[in-house]
Formats: sequence, structure tokens, C-alpha cells
Amino acid sequence: MAKTGGYPRAATTPALSSLDFALDRSSPVPLYYQLAQQLEAAIEHGVLAPGDLLGNEIDLSVRLGLSRPTVRQGIQSLVDKGLLVRRRGVGTQVVHSQVKRPLELSSLYDDLEAAGQGPATHVVRNESVPAPADVAAALGVAEGSQVTVLERLRSTHGQPVAFLCNHLPAGLLDLDTARLESTGLYRMMRSAGITLHSARQTIGARSATVGEAALLDEREGAALLTMQRTAYDDTGRPVEYGTHIYRASRYAFDFQLLVRG
Repeated sequence: MAKTGGYPRAATTPALSSLDFALDRSSPVPLYYQLAQQLEAAIEHGVLAPGDLLGNEIDLSVRLGLSRPTVRQGIQSLVDKGLLVRRRGVGTQVVHSQVKRPLELSSLYDDLEAAGQGPATHVVRNESVPAPADVAAALGVAEGSQVTVLERLRSTHGQPVAFLCNHLPAGLLDLDTARLESTGLYRMMRSAGITLHSARQTIGARSATVGEAALLDEREGAALLTMQRTAYDDTGRPVEYGTHIYRASRYAFDFQLLVRG
């Protein structure tokens, strides 16, 4: 097994050789777009994994009966999305699929697992601290009283996606570090009999600091998505206050909007 650009890959056979494409030449949808959609679906579902090579455009155009400019346009659209990258001397390679998270009360771990993204967690911090003013207000406790702070780096396919900081009321549940690295916080809450009912959440964006860029393998000033959330159980008690940052290059929030008559 050879390695290129930090990803393991097969040394010879391009990954596309095992894919079947269904291109409808009678459709009004452009062929390059059909090709791009099917490649993107293969990446999102893990059929094409990070590091897989697509082979050269000439071979693909011959195999599909498409012109080389059509193939190039389809591939370029995914390069522009950050799903593929062209590497000199290597060819076109899968980078990753962007995580699209529904905007609802769910955990990042559960969403990544459901999307087949293979989540991994590194616990950076797990300790009891005096509650600062903003945390105390969110959790409904006295400023300076003890709360638990968790800091975790969440990754997929060996690449960091998000840095999660969560504060919880002291004694809410047993927050074993080893277990936190093998499952999600909300899953641990459910196992402890805590029923999550609702949340107040704010989405934002800003540029990465030097420290955040190093942590998330981004450049300083790169775009980050931010989320601030207070979650409540079915009795109305605040059970978690989270401030999270996500790599905008790898992560998106998915909204469903309803029209009110």
C-alpha cells in the first residue's frame, strides 16, 4: 500500500474501475453534472474513500463515451467543492466528503456515524472547574460553583472536523474519558436516563485563531462555523452548554424551511 498526501491508497488500480455510472443522454441535465452528482454520491457514501485515485480523464472519457472537456468539467466541479484535489504526478484524488448536519437536537457523533463518516474523538480536557459567568447563566447555577468542562477534538477519516467545548452541571453523570472517546456525549446521557427535550442554539461564523488553526489542521484566518447551544431535559432543566467550532471546508448545517401562510 502506497501513501500520497497523507492518505493511504492502492498503488495501481484507480478506484473508479469498480463503479457503474448511469448517464441519461436524453435528460436535460448536463452530462458533466450527472457525472459529478454520481461521483459526489460515491464519496458521501464511502464507496470512494479519502486517498482513492480517479485515474486520468482520457481513460474515463473513453470508458463513459464522454468528451474529455465534459469529464474535466464534472471533476472540476468537485475540486471546487473541496471533495477532490489534483496532485502533480499523482492525478485526481478523493479528499473527503463535507459533513452536512441537520439543524436539530442531535449529537455530532451520532450524525457522523449515521453518515458513515467513522467518527473518532480525542478528549483534550475533562475536569471540574468554577463556572464562569456565561456558563453559570446558561446552566442556571451560581457563578463560581463547580461544573464539569469537556474539550474534545472530533475527527473523521483521520482528519479533524470540529473542536467541542461542553460544560455540564457537576454530578450530572459519570463522564469517563475512555468512554467519551468511544461514543457520543448525548448517547451517554440517554444511557444514564437523561431525556433531552429541547435546546436554544445560535449559529455563527468567524476566522480561525492561530491555536484553532493548528488544532483543526487549517491555516490561520480560515473560515470556521460556530455553534452555541444550551440543551434541556424533559423537566426543563439545563443539562449541557456547548460552544463548538467546525471547519467550514468540511462541515455545513442543513436547514429545512417551512412557509407560513
